[in-house]
Amino acid sequence: MTPAGRAPQRGDVMEHEESPLLRLSKLTKRFGAVEAVIDFDMEVFPHEVVALVGDNAAGKSTVAHMIAGDYRPDGGVMEIDGKPVQFQHTQDAYRAGVATVFQTLALADNLDVTANIFLGREMRGGRLLAEERMEQLARDYLGRLNAKIVSPRTPVAELSAGQRQCVAIARTLVGDPKVIVLDEPTASLSVSQTAEVLNYITGLRELGLAVVLISHSLTDVMAVADRIEVVRHGRNNGSFDTSEVKYEDVLSAITGATRWTRTPRPNRQSHGTVRRG
Repeated sequence: MTPAGRAPQRGDVMEHEESPLLRLSKLTKRFGAVEAVIDFDMEVFPHEVVALVGDNAAGKSTVAHMIAGDYRPDGGVMEIDGKPVQFQHTQDAYRAGVATVFQTLALADNLDVTANIFLGREMRGGRLLAEERMEQLARDYLGRLNAKIVSPRTPVAELSAGQRQCVAIARTLVGDPKVIVLDEPTASLSVSQTAEVLNYITGLRELGLAVVLISHSLTDVMAVADRIEVVRHGRNNGSFDTSEVKYEDVLSAITGATRWTRTPRPNRQSHGTVRRG
């Protein structure tokens, strides 16, 4: 059990029964004759960051797009908070509690931080925008992430790359989500900016959210993720507890030097069982 008054942290052993906020069971996606994702299984629990890693074209982004409602699976079941869901488009995913930040970020440089956080979901008081309420909430969202942004009135054009990622992540909190999907949030960032973004991801975990992190950087993954799911040729080729796995084992699963059979643990976590040869 975690100490009283403290949110669960990475590496804590959760002794109470929990249900996953996100569960994928035999999820499959085809593009014509190409099977991009095949019978993919994954679970993400509250207060947990699960990283999806794999080589280019392994199927990571396809999994993310299905969770986000961009792609409709051709087979399998997806559950959000224990309920089966079938998303026809991204708004279905948003209403179900899924928020996604893709690499493009989709920020408007000519608008300030508050306007970007509520872009497309503006709050109104009568016929006018509820600007004071939105600014108050923007400060709250940034505060939850321990953001290094002085004012929500700052134009996004004046922010660093790490701060821009923070605005995109803060925007996901508007809909009170259950699951956050982050697609390569540290790509092309400096060392200090990467550390900043990893702190934001830790903040999401402490809020009790289920976070799916897609990353090519095993260094970043090992620093912030609780579990690692390896995607190879569209399949789950290994599920690892980050606190126990060796860097070399993850690389081996990514390259296919070893094949792993995913088996569930009775205490809600998963591990990889190696088959050599």
